[in-house]
Amino acid sequence: MLFLSTAERRQWERYAEEALRESPEPGYWDSAIRKNLIPAFHFYIATFLAAHGEGERGIGWLESGTLAEEEGLFGCGFLLGFLRRHGGRLIVPVAPFQDPRPFIHFAGVPAMKTARQQFVRQCTHSLPVFDRPLRFMDIGCGDGALTAAVLNHLVEAGKAPGISEVLLIEPSPAMADLAEETVRSALPGVDVMVRNSRIQDCSSTIGNSFDIAMSSLAYHHMPLEQKRVNLSRLKPWIDHLVLFEMDANNDTPDLYTPDLALSVYQSYSRIIDFIFTHDAPVDLAIDCVDSFMMAEIVSLLTEPRGKRLDYHMLRGQWHALFSEVLGPEFSCRCDSSAYADEYMTLFTLHYGRD
Repeated sequence: MLFLSTAERRQWERYAEEALRESPEPGYWDSAIRKNLIPAFHFYIATFLAAHGEGERGIGWLESGTLAEEEGLFGCGFLLGFLRRHGGRLIVPVAPFQDPRPFIHFAGVPAMKTARQQFVRQCTHSLPVFDRPLRFMDIGCGDGALTAAVLNHLVEAGKAPGISEVLLIEPSPAMADLAEETVRSALPGVDVMVRNSRIQDCSSTIGNSFDIAMSSLAYHHMPLEQKRVNLSRLKPWIDHLVLFEMDANNDTPDLYTPDLALSVYQSYSRIIDFIFTHDAPVDLAIDCVDSFMMAEIVSLLTEPRGKRLDYHMLRGQWHALFSEVLGPEFSCRCDSSAYADEYMTLFTLHYGRD
């Protein structure tokens, strides 16, 4: 992932204010911008304008930025298509995860499927051998497919003699129902419990011990201060925490800042490219992007901390959080990339009780 210098950050902020006030032509400042960041700069100016009610002018900046995009980063083009489908308005089209189908499609694109398989292997390699059937918690379990894959792989690898209990925590009723069905089918005879809730709303009432707590692309749905509080509540009840996350700077940067826009541009552009290059019906791909990816992007770019949907953190920030809250009783057992390129990384972290 690329970052701005302090001077570049101030420069982008100044240009955004001038763009809102003076209406320069798209590309007016390109000669002053780092060449490889010109599309991301156009994305920033466009989203800044759209968030301030200047969607039509924002479209002009996206059209200009699209001409400079390359290397699988087509965030200007993707957002341009979204704005055209939604009347030039930068608004959240639908609450994510009400319908499981877009998430299932997202999880099944080849790059994500491979990354999830890597995560399963990395969990199995780093977790110890357990001498009794596992008690397992999945925080934000989605459709339950990854839960079942991790648990079956642990048993097949001889890491556990079986599974005794699974707790699925999932705020979407449709997802929770599907997850329960998936896990019960994959693990017959196992005691499966479901909490249709966010972890923020139930972390203080867990009340039972679990050998492993897992969270896959879910624990980022709260700001750092809430991550800290809820992790401290979970700490007495878990022995191992395994995390699958995207490395991105989407938590601490404030609304309308260049740092946030650049992070969103890099990370989400790559993932949306995965979705659109997957061999699937166009309508399904667009639905996945609009009701899942774009809902998150629009929230990040228009809502302040405390209200937006997502708060992905940089890898180092996760380590700092875990060391602060879980240490010294826990230590890092795994830090591995499940997918990585210059702009976006999906990674596995495992902290275990010593």
